[in-house]
Amino acid sequence: MILSLSLCVPGCTPRKCGRGVTDAVITREEAERIRRIAERGLSLGGSDGGASILDLHSGALSLGKHFVNLYRYFGDKIQDIFTEEDFALYRDVRQRIQQKIAQAFGINSASMYLTKPTFFSRINNTEAKTTHDEYWHPHVDKVTYGSFDYTSLLYLSDYTEDFGGGRFVFMDAGSNKTIEPRAGRVSFFTSGSENLHRVEKVHWGTRYAITISFTCNPDHGIGDPVLM
Repeated sequence: MILSLSLCVPGCTPRKCGRGVTDAVITREEAERIRRIAERGLSLGGSDGGASILDLHSGALSLGKHFVNLYRYFGDKIQDIFTEEDFALYRDVRQRIQQKIAQAFGINSASMYLTKPTFFSRINNTEAKTTHDEYWHPHVDKVTYGSFDYTSLLYLSDYTEDFGGGRFVFMDAGSNKTIEPRAGRVSFFTSGSENLHRVEKVHWGTRYAITISFTCNPDHGIGDPVLM
């Protein structure tokens, strides 16, 4: 369902701005399968702080206080971590989320292009060691990542069951609107200043999600990941 919808600020690429959340696009079983992909990939590394990322497109993987390219760093061992079925599921889930966003905002899904960064995140309550671990600051995606026109998050674990804290908060004037993650839930929104947001600090447990982002500019598009 659409939570809110309004006119965009001038110059915003989407014709209308807004946000939505749905539990009807990705099943819990599919979300659990996607989470296992994240768990296997992140088992190869992980940040020293509380926030780790895995980007199957670029190969970026948190490792200590830095990032490595997991395809170069682990080479042929990647074939033992991921399967073609993993990547096929990833592509299918991405396509369904793209179609849902297009439907919600009344645009042609073919005019949307996957853009970077699109990545898995794993967050726990370990103390931050670098600025990359400080995920809780309010921000606007279009400012942080200039190519973003639409942002989506697929949650892969459950608030209060798998972790405490870690809710997604839209910082609206007068009253915030909060989304409680659950496996299979998708939240999506236009990426401009109309959707200032933050993530609460995780107090216990582990929160898994994947951020999948889209642009209207084909020059900023990226392809789906391919098992190397």
